[in-house]
Amino acid sequence: MKTKAGYVAIIGKPNVGKSTLMNALIGEKLSITTKKPQTTRKNILGILSDDNYQIIFLDTPGILKPSYLLQKKMLEYVLNSVKDADVLLFMIDASADPNAAALQDERVQEIINKVDIPKIMLINKIDLSNETVLTRLMNSIEKTGLFKKVIPVSASLGVNLSQVLDAILEYLPEGPKYYPDDQLSDRDERFFVSELIREKIFEFYRDEVPFSTEVIIEDFKERDKGKDYIAASIIVEKETQKPIIIGKNGEQIKKLGKVAREAVERFLGRPVFLELRVKVRPKWRSNPNILKRFGYVTGDEK
Repeated sequence: MKTKAGYVAIIGKPNVGKSTLMNALIGEKLSITTKKPQTTRKNILGILSDDNYQIIFLDTPGILKPSYLLQKKMLEYVLNSVKDADVLLFMIDASADPNAAALQDERVQEIINKVDIPKIMLINKIDLSNETVLTRLMNSIEKTGLFKKVIPVSASLGVNLSQVLDAILEYLPEGPKYYPDDQLSDRDERFFVSELIREKIFEFYRDEVPFSTEVIIEDFKERDKGKDYIAASIIVEKETQKPIIIGKNGEQIKKLGKVAREAVERFLGRPVFLELRVKVRPKWRSNPNILKRFGYVTGDEK
């Protein structure tokens, strides 16, 4: 029997549920998720394999108007993912965007119109909307003629995800698999550990602080006896942000370390000793050299 295999880019505005969708479809938490927008900064590749197919999902940062270099890099990740994709999933939030205003965004229009591949519209968070709004929304989107299919879903509740898979498989090209069946991503453990720590920062801190932080794994020692040792640096942009991360008498970073360690242990399936440090790198989000050191590259730079 012939197999189908290909790349599926998941795109949309910030906070529409792209990461939640990919995690739900794959059945593993690969992309971090928080209630704050712009949680995803780099493309996360997730692989779903079955006997007859292999779907390689590309979870992408939210589409926005870049305010600084990091956001520009994030938008470039989206553009490169779409360029590599065989199928495009575009997501909107039914509760926050009941009129599909996201489709009028010039960056969204540029991306959608640039590629000639099957496009599927996913109307997410239908559990937070109502039937009247959804019917009107689906009709207006179908009239645009931009999408092969329009599917209402709830990524968090798993509603209609089988329809999403069926639609993807309908348009996925025939071909051999790209990865072994037991591989879930192309990222290594260090990457996922840094993302889990960053997720907890987004959950723990308010205002601009989470958006100004990056997590770098400085040391990762696997041990046959005893706990693995992981040393991570939390990078901030301003001296004033350092004491916010640390907290009075170091209490805040201790709490952060505890929940981050527990998340890392669940992911790795083994005990770890996690050491966190805080470092200041002024205006790192706008510094091309620092961004490159932190792994923010576009397809042209690889």
